[in-house]
Amino acid sequence: MALVEIPQPMNRIRYPKIDLTGLSLRNNTMGTEIVEVERRTPSPELKEDTLFVALGKDSKESETVLMWALHNSSGRKICILHIHQPAQKISMMGPKVSIALLDEHIVREHHENERQEMQKILDKYVRTCAQAGVRAEKLHKEMDSIEKGIVQLVSELGIKWLVMGAAANKSYSRRMVEPKSKKAIYVRDETPSFCHISLIQCRARKVDVVNMEVESTSLQASPNVETTPSALRSLSVTEGQNGRSNLSLPNYRRVRSDTHGMKFPGPSDDSRGATPQSRLNREGSSDWDSISRRSPSGSHFSTCSSSEIIDDTASITLGRTEGSEIELEVPTIVHNEWEHHRQSSVESNAFEGNIHDELYNRLEQYVVEAETFQREAYEESVRRKKAEKDVIDAIRRAKTLETMYAEELRQRKEIEEALTRGKEEVEKLKFRLNEVMNELRVAQEQKSDIECEIANSDKIVEDLKHKMFSAVELLQKYKKERDELHVERDNALRVAEELRRKQAEEASSPCVPQFFSEFSFSEIEEATNNFDQALKIGEGGYGSIYRGVLRHTQVAIKKLHPNSSQGPLEFQQEVNILSKLRHPNLVTLIGACPEAWALVYEYLPNGSLEDRLNCKNNTSPLSWQTRIRIVAELCSVLICLHSCRPQGIVHGDLKPANILLDSNLVSKLSDFGICRLLYEDEYSYNNTTLCCNTQPKGTFVYMDPEFLSTGELTSKSDVYSFGIILLRLLTGRPALGITKEVQYALDKGNLKNLLDATAGDWPFVQAKQLAHLAMRCCEMDRRRRPDLASEIWRVLEPMRVSCGASSFRLGSEERCQIPSYFVCPIFQEIMQDPVVAADGFTYEAEALKGWLESGHDTSPMTNLKLTHCNLVPNHALRSGIQEWLQQP
Repeated sequence: MALVEIPQPMNRIRYPKIDLTGLSLRNNTMGTEIVEVERRTPSPELKEDTLFVALGKDSKESETVLMWALHNSSGRKICILHIHQPAQKISMMGPKVSIALLDEHIVREHHENERQEMQKILDKYVRTCAQAGVRAEKLHKEMDSIEKGIVQLVSELGIKWLVMGAAANKSYSRRMVEPKSKKAIYVRDETPSFCHISLIQCRARKVDVVNMEVESTSLQASPNVETTPSALRSLSVTEGQNGRSNLSLPNYRRVRSDTHGMKFPGPSDDSRGATPQSRLNREGSSDWDSISRRSPSGSHFSTCSSSEIIDDTASITLGRTEGSEIELEVPTIVHNEWEHHRQSSVESNAFEGNIHDELYNRLEQYVVEAETFQREAYEESVRRKKAEKDVIDAIRRAKTLETMYAEELRQRKEIEEALTRGKEEVEKLKFRLNEVMNELRVAQEQKSDIECEIANSDKIVEDLKHKMFSAVELLQKYKKERDELHVERDNALRVAEELRRKQAEEASSPCVPQFFSEFSFSEIEEATNNFDQALKIGEGGYGSIYRGVLRHTQVAIKKLHPNSSQGPLEFQQEVNILSKLRHPNLVTLIGACPEAWALVYEYLPNGSLEDRLNCKNNTSPLSWQTRIRIVAELCSVLICLHSCRPQGIVHGDLKPANILLDSNLVSKLSDFGICRLLYEDEYSYNNTTLCCNTQPKGTFVYMDPEFLSTGELTSKSDVYSFGIILLRLLTGRPALGITKEVQYALDKGNLKNLLDATAGDWPFVQAKQLAHLAMRCCEMDRRRRPDLASEIWRVLEPMRVSCGASSFRLGSEERCQIPSYFVCPIFQEIMQDPVVAADGFTYEAEALKGWLESGHDTSPMTNLKLTHCNLVPNHALRSGIQEWLQQP
């Protein structure tokens, strides 16, 4: 039922003060339940001047809680407390999506929008307080848990007074004496003991208050009033639309009440030591007794109630006074009537009952009308919400149609543009077709003329063919005669060349004897086990190399490819050169088998220099002393080849793979298949330079750039290859691009980091000197490259001598092998008194003296003329030989 207040002049009638501690007030229908629950004793030292109101995003529920707090603030300051909980899922044109799956900027933008909405809601609450004449402050915090945020702020700020909602509408119950909200339960259980919490339950027009900090005391009746549990449960407060609260008694009619002045027992009341009996107001007790005496038993008033009901139209206000009593305001006319009843006892009780019945009937009528208005208002609200929903749906459909219209318009525009372009293309094609047709007509007109010209041309061609055939026959005859003359000339030149070569060989035969044997094909097959692939130790561009035993000697057999155009030439050239030359650092040619195109060499067990630089088969790296000695030996053998007379020899394919190592790591130069004999070129830029024009062959990274561009092979080409090999021995890096790396390191002063650390601790001065020498050898212009005999050897020989005693030592199983530099090149025995000649080589003193005394003035190693005949004792080598001989 709706309650209607009849505005009349009001006077105050004082009723006995009733202690509401521990009182549960419940309404049967639309009443509000006020539950006072004892929780903790607040700390007296905390401040009491601020009331914190915890509000959420639900404006309807939060405004009700805020209004209750404003009406019951007792003059305290108001501070609106809000915990902002960022959304963990965001709606993206459909179902909600977790923020972990979205881009960071989208989540950040959404959270920023939420914060702006939060500020708008808080500003709305502040304006509500301002309209009520209260200046409020805002306090908000962002956390993932609302209840934990409230508890944290209570602990951090020392909040003593806190008001918050107790349950959502779906959790509301008229018999609720405990909060249903999980947040409220958590805050109630976790807040410190000094905080007083008021939990507000809102449903429709109801406001339930659960005060969590008020001490629980039993309700005591006044001397004139009988108090029972049923009477306590009958008292309730209902909040109306105007913010007032209605006080009703279950057995009688409801009256209008105002909760703005409602006061609940707090710490200040308890400190005065007041009791329910002491709270009875003496002044109001006489009025109470007067009314009680005048009420007929069982009529309008019950002795079981906690207060006396007044006239049906009375408006009752629970007011807070200094005496902590409850005042009920009633209209003045009713109050005067009661005064008249007290003064005039002659009027009958029946008359008073008639007045009450009349007023009650009017009140019933007003209540029915109010309920009718309320129902109509509810129906109107439902219709309004339905209309709003229809409007929203219409707006959504309108936006969808607008989007579809815009898309249709865009597609139509695109189709029109495409149609326009298509029409333009058709016009262009028509224009082009007309042009082609015109050209076709012109071509057909010219076709007949051309056919006539073709017929004439065919006749002329036939005549020319006959003339051409005659000319070709004559030309072939002349060409045949020319070829015959060329053959005769080549034969004559070949004969002259052979004669010249024989003369040169006869002239050099006393100094360079030939050591050469021929083997049969069966011996070669037996030595290689019929060329077993398991015995193959290498393969090159011109053949394969096998390991075998020939005539009880371990040898290496190189079998050339017979199908190669260069096979026979390479075979004959290598036989002619290696059979006539002897040098400690040239591989020894034992013999050959012309039938099998096979060459037989001495077997060198340590493989090639390329294999040792790459540590193939886990072989130990070469020491820096051994590397310097190998460079010096390579320089020596190149000087010997270039200085041969009457024809110098250029190796042409100098690379680490063609430098073999014996058991003592002595280097041996091999593979002379593409070497060339040099003649003096009188047309060259230097008349002393020997050159040979040939097709470039060999390994690209080691080849002279000028040889690649001009095809002119000179002794400087071997110098370039020598420089690349020297850089590889210094750094251990691949040949491709090595010159740029070393030049960059020299420019930056960072050569030490580029040296091969596996070779040991390089002497930096010597390493730098060798690096500069190698870079000079690798000059692009061959005229700027140093000479092997006059420049390079003068640098390498002192280094070879200085590191001879500390050079690489072999394992104990190989110590029986004599180091090659201990052997005299002439006697082929260990030197007793080593001396250094003008050519830089070391000989036995007795052997070299005999060589010079026999009339020779040239070097036994290089065939170059000695600049002087002075002999310098090599004490370092002599000490090394003696130490080696003294080893066990």
